[in-house]
Parts: sequence; C-alpha cells; structure tokens
Amino acid sequence: MISVRLAREADVEAIRDVYLATYGGSYGEPEFYDLQFLKKIIFSDDTIVLVAEDNTHGVVATAAVVLELSAYSDLVGEFGRLAVHPDMRGQGIGTLLMEERLRLAGDRLHVGYTEARAVHQHSQRIAERHGFGVVGFLPLKLRFGRRESAVLLTRYFGEALALRRNNPRIIPETYPLAAFALEAAGLPVDPVVDDHSPAYPPSPFYELDELTTQGHTALLRLARGRLERREVFGPMRLHYGFFKIRALNSTYLVAREHNRVVGAIGVMRDIAEDTSRVFEVIALDDGVVRFLFERLEETCTRDWKTAYIEADVSAYAPRMQRTLIEQGFAPVAYVPALAFHRVERLDVVKMGRVYGDPASDAVELTPAAVQARELVLRGLARPPSKGALAAALASAALFEGLTEEQRSWLAGSCRHRALAEGETLFAEGQPAGELALLLTGEAEVCMGTDSRRVGVVRARESVGELALLLGTSHSASVVTRSPAEVALLSHADLAALVRRRPDIGIVLYRNLAAGLGEKLRRTDDTLLGVPTGINRAELR
Repeated sequence: MISVRLAREADVEAIRDVYLATYGGSYGEPEFYDLQFLKKIIFSDDTIVLVAEDNTHGVVATAAVVLELSAYSDLVGEFGRLAVHPDMRGQGIGTLLMEERLRLAGDRLHVGYTEARAVHQHSQRIAERHGFGVVGFLPLKLRFGRRESAVLLTRYFGEALALRRNNPRIIPETYPLAAFALEAAGLPVDPVVDDHSPAYPPSPFYELDELTTQGHTALLRLARGRLERREVFGPMRLHYGFFKIRALNSTYLVAREHNRVVGAIGVMRDIAEDTSRVFEVIALDDGVVRFLFERLEETCTRDWKTAYIEADVSAYAPRMQRTLIEQGFAPVAYVPALAFHRVERLDVVKMGRVYGDPASDAVELTPAAVQARELVLRGLARPPSKGALAAALASAALFEGLTEEQRSWLAGSCRHRALAEGETLFAEGQPAGELALLLTGEAEVCMGTDSRRVGVVRARESVGELALLLGTSHSASVVTRSPAEVALLSHADLAALVRRRPDIGIVLYRNLAAGLGEKLRRTDDTLLGVPTGINRAELR
C-alpha cells in the first residue's frame, strides 16, 4: 500500500536514489544528488518535500513545492521536483503526491505553477486533472541529457484572481497566447491591444561591466524611486545585496557613460541547464534599455553558451514587449495575476529567446498543450532583426540619404508583418495612416468594384506614402500575390520619431515628396503609381 508523508532527514539517501533511478545523472538540477542540499531543503520553511513509500520498497517517489520565490511575486509556488521510481510507475503515485501538495500548500499560495515535461503526458495530465490550466509552452528550456521542452500550467488559490488588475496592454504578437491563457484561467479576454507604442530606441554605445561591490551602492541609488515602472519581474532584486546576488549565481551587467552608472540588467544563470533568466532591468533613461538587452544576448551566446533566455515582462508594458520581439524573443507563456505589485496582481508575458529548433523536438502533449505549442511556434517564426530591417531600409529609395545610425532609429519605429499569398495589406476605402515597405514578395494594387489592377509593388518598394503623410483613406487595395514580409511605419510613430530626431524627418520628408512626384509621372503598371487617366484627386 502506498502512503504519502513529509520527508525526514532519514529519507535523503532514498530521495537521491529515486532521482538516480528516474533520471540517471541527467536531472537538470544536479544539487538534487547532493545529500547536504537535500537535507537543507527538507528543513527549509520555504519548501515542502514529500515522499511516497510502500511497505515493501520503502521510498519510491518524491515531489516538492517551492513556496517563497522572493521578489518574483508574493504567494507563488512551484510544484515540481517530481520523481517516481521506474518500477513503480502506473500506480497513481504522482496523483497522490499532487493531492497532498495541494492540501499542504494551498492555503499558503495565490498562484501555483508547474513546468511539466513535454516528452510525455504524465505530469501534464496529473496537473490538468487537479485544476491547473495550460498557459504556455517553453521550447527547449530543459535539459535531461538532451534539450527538452516544457508545458507551463498554473492554478489559482484564494483571492489571486480577485486582486488581478484588468485590461493589460499587450502588443499584437502577444494577444493569441494571452487570449488562450485567460480563457484557460476562466477570465474574460480583456487585454487592450497596443499596436502603437514603439520599442525602446537604439542607443549610443556605453561601457559594460559586471556588478562589483563598489558599483552596488551607485546602482541602488539609480534604482531608488523606480518601483512605479517595473517592467520585468524575477526571483531576485538588487536590494537583496551584492553577496546574496552572487551566492545565487546571479549578476548584473552594468552600463556606464563616462564612468557614470546609467543602467543595469540582472541575470540569473543556470549553468547545468545552459539557461539565463532576466530578473530586473534598471535604466536611467530609455536610451540604455535596448543596449542592455543587445549586450546581454552577446554575453549569453559568446561567453555563457546559453541555449535559452527567458524574461518575465509586465503585460502592462508594451514597449518592453516590443523591444524583446525586436531582439528575437517571442511570447512563450502568458500568466494571469502572477506578479504582486503594491495592492494588486499583474499579468506577466513570459518571453523566450530560443537557440535551437523547437519544431523538431519530440513531444507527447495533451490537447490543451498542443494548442499552446502551436501558438508559441507560430510566434517563434522569426521576424527580421532590427539590424536586418535597417539593412533592408538601406536599399529602398525612400530611405536614401539616411546614415546607418539614422536607419537604426527608423527600424526601431517600424513594425514587422508576414503575409500569406492573397492576403490584403490595405483595402480600398479603409482608414489609412501607415506606409508599408515590401521586404520580400510582391503585391498587386487594385481599384474599383471590378478590382482593376493598376500597379505592382515589389521588394524594396513602398506603398501608402499619402496615407503616411495625411492619414487619409486608402485609394486602392493592395493584395499580395506571393508570401511577403513588410515593414510598417505609422503616421503616429513617424511623428514621434521626428520629434526626437528631426534630422531623420528632413531626409525622409524630402524623399517622400520626390517619390510621390515620380509616381504621379509614371504610367508603367508594373510599379505602384498612377496609370494614365487617373487624376491626382483620386490618389487621396
């Protein structure tokens, strides 16, 4: 007969043996093979460690709940560390361990989550049967000898959802996963889609180094008073102290300008898993944010050989979401009410940067996990990087005369969009307000009820100049005739850019005027323009 109880000191060797039997030597947290570490967590008030035993074999399984995740958010617990001896599987032991964990931890939590392995459905099914809902798919995050993906599931307790702040502001790339997760949590799909907030701008070069004891105080002074705008959450905070940060294998990459600290990004490294996790961003002004993420990626790939980077971004911070999208991250999970800030719980967008091919990963998923995986893989289809987009702008006549640095600023104000063949980019009569630069593919320009073709747009050509300048309705429809990618620049984003960089506006407006003049003179229907017989009034 199987019974479940709290672990005792005398169980540490048996717990280690269960891990060895279950995972060999490849468990992602090697400290779980260390007897002193196991003894420590058994006696810790922040961890509930359970064992399952039977009369014949003794301890045959173990599981835990990590209750205190520090600054990550109050009253959040991770249900994990499940290991069942291979000889004892199929007897419902995982279910017994989950039920006892919920009984012991439920009144101490607002949010419980688990990262279930994607190679089999066992943990996924157990979690779903006990009220956990799928909210994301973490591609190639885990390593058990080889890299594996995980399914993220959450369950809510007490007042968690009653304290949730509603109407998060998310970018369009986040919305499909957010809607899926909110429905899984039984919540209204209430996000406000923000398609206008730009990413943080390109920045000048700063000096970069790692946090030292001398720099800790200076960075604390910089962080003071910035709690109102927390955009990234994690299990660590600067105010914990330099030595505790180092003890938890964490560091800050610090940006300096003329030896003055202007910002820092906090990173927690898991050397065994080859993963890095951003847990805090501190910036004196907007200009340093993108620099910090760019240097972080360089450090992760060049020095740390990181296979997966994760950042938990506030669902109320569309600029940070947009910035990470442009840095090659993608939404991999959406967790309602995860982070506690002041008197309410905030939704979090978990964004991942993946350096393998998650589509080739062997998985066995429940139906809900299949849906989450499809949404995440769709988002991981890479848009061009900021650098690639800036290079594309360099070859377009509309942006002729801009320096490389100016093109980087312009690229940071553009949105990327991928279209299938036959998809409508602009519809005739539709309210306008943005210009599109075709990066790849071709599109037809059609007018009238008979959809008469009046032009063709090819790669490196633009359409919608008048819409950009005047915000008028489109005078024609633009429909792709092959798969295509476009860079979109809105009237509002251009105005915001020109306010900050009037030098870019001078070049761009000059080119827009010249390009429109040329289109008014051209009659070649292979290019977007004005066919013979169409007057200037019809262009509006």
